[in-house]
Amino acid sequence: MNQILFNLGQIGVTPWKLVGYAGVVMFSGRWFVQLYASRAKGRPTIPRLFWYMSMLGSLLLLAYFTFGKNDSVGVLSNLFPVVVRAKPDTCC
Repeated sequence: MNQILFNLGQIGVTPWKLVGYAGVVMFSGRWFVQLYASRAKGRPTIPRLFWYMSMLGSLLLLAYFTFGKNDSVGVLSNLFPVVVRAKPDTCC
C-alpha cells in the first residue's frame, strides 16, 4: 500500500495517504456538521453525526499513522479522540 498511485506536484500519493486524507476530511468536516446543526436549531448543539465523524476520522488517521507512516506521535495524538467517543449515546 506504499506504492505511488499518482503525483500531485511533488507529492507522491499512496493508498495510505488517501486513508490519511480521508481521515483529515472526516475529522475536520465534523465542525461544519456541528455549525450547520447549531444554526438550524438556533442554539449550540452537537449532533450525533459529529461524534461518528470524529470516531471514524480518528480511526482512519490512527490506521494511517500506524500502518502507513509508522509514526508514534501521530498514533498517540489520534488515540485520545477514539477513547473519548468509545461510550456512545452520552450526548444529544
